[in-house]
Amino acid sequence: MKLQTQLSTESVFSLETKAVGILLPEKFSAKDLPADLPSCGIDVMQFLTESKFTGAAGSTASLTVQVKPKKILHLFFVGLGSKDTSKNFNLETLRRACGAFVKWAQGKGFDEVAFKLPDAKDYGVAIDYFVQQMTVISFIAFYKYDKFITTIDKKDREKIVQLFLCVDVKNKKLAEAGLEAGVMIGDAVNQAREWVDTPPSKLTPAILAEYAQAVAKEQGLKCTVFGEAEIIKMSMGGIAGVAAGSDQDAKFVILEYKAKKQTAQTIAFVGKGITFDSGGLSIKPANSMEEMKEDMAGAASVINALAALSELKPDVNVIGFAAITENLLGGSAQKPGDIITFYNGKTAEVRNTDAEGRLILADALSYAVKNYKLDAIIDVATLTGACIYAVGPFFSAMLSDNDALAARVKEAGELCGDRVWALPFTPDFKEAVKSHIADIQNVGNPAIAAGTITAAWFLRHFTDEVPWVHLDIASSAYNVPNISYFGKGATGSSVRLLIEIAMQWKK
Repeated sequence: MKLQTQLSTESVFSLETKAVGILLPEKFSAKDLPADLPSCGIDVMQFLTESKFTGAAGSTASLTVQVKPKKILHLFFVGLGSKDTSKNFNLETLRRACGAFVKWAQGKGFDEVAFKLPDAKDYGVAIDYFVQQMTVISFIAFYKYDKFITTIDKKDREKIVQLFLCVDVKNKKLAEAGLEAGVMIGDAVNQAREWVDTPPSKLTPAILAEYAQAVAKEQGLKCTVFGEAEIIKMSMGGIAGVAAGSDQDAKFVILEYKAKKQTAQTIAFVGKGITFDSGGLSIKPANSMEEMKEDMAGAASVINALAALSELKPDVNVIGFAAITENLLGGSAQKPGDIITFYNGKTAEVRNTDAEGRLILADALSYAVKNYKLDAIIDVATLTGACIYAVGPFFSAMLSDNDALAARVKEAGELCGDRVWALPFTPDFKEAVKSHIADIQNVGNPAIAAGTITAAWFLRHFTDEVPWVHLDIASSAYNVPNISYFGKGATGSSVRLLIEIAMQWKK
């Protein structure tokens, strides 16, 4: 099934749809029900009371009624909760309400549904951004990775589901701009998710690089792809070392978006692209390897963020870097105890081949800061298992020694719903990655622990003086529970965030 979104200035009840989403605040009364709710012979307030629907955030109830002799209407009620101290409803609560409605309608198999959007002023945001966010979430909620399920027939795969977002006529022009942007962002998020969900044998480094080239061609981005021979020639020992155990050629991809303003600043996004991670010779246990196709989520996010930004056209130059390889076992595989030399000339002792993400990011970061004049650099990676325990599944971990850039990233995340949580990044942890036989080592001192923090300190050796933020999305990239608009599998973590950072960027 495919989702199409469309704006309407009509009442949700005048549209010929089979289902309508109705939002209600906590402790609602009869006056909060839509004034044009059709007569259906049922006391809706009584039904909601008996259903114990209170309007609390995340609460839902559904009711099927007959409104005409031959028309059945399915009503889906979603709770908005109460207003916060700023007298606004929570935008994330609304995103989840919208997601719950879309998931419910999808599960019922409806082909036309409508959702009346509340007043954007109640959420403290502009109408265009408001509509954009609801559109993005509708696409995210509708996503399913089912291409290998053979029981789905062609007719169902090609079925179009029409979602009407109903707005006041006075807001139509702004709402249309928001809808257009929302479709671009929603498509980018879901494309990243599809790549992450793809079986690893069908998404090799070469295939992922080809996808990036196709994106660049379609969107008019400059694209450069280095193969493994060139990677070795450039002394990128991190990428080459990790790739040594695989018979698949490693790739280093660069995508460039140029803003129209000649004075525009330049920011870089760097993504980890391990298309499958066995752990190398420091092999993972079987149950930890099952979902390691997700280890290229950072690269997928960077590439697809650039795809959307090429259409959204922010006033900042954006350069995307993706270091792409497999991490496998083989006769020539990198070994614990090896010492590698990176693009910037620094050396690292490889104490654990399963701490490979930081090795490929090190080359990508050092290449970026040496070859481009950057005002900021942000790397994105499913880097550490420790991150899951540090921040849980509802946040990505953020680490930085630049408070101003970190504040920008956090604010963007809160606004778009792709949230981050800052972990301490003080010099106390710096010595944890010091080696006695090389400049640094690729795992932290076990006496200090804090694996997510020490991994970030490793990366800090490759960013020079450029303002830098590290985002560890190992917590949020896959199988996030209890958020209505996500299902099982990839989430597209950080795509929305990177786009928001670029769109909000000001000197």
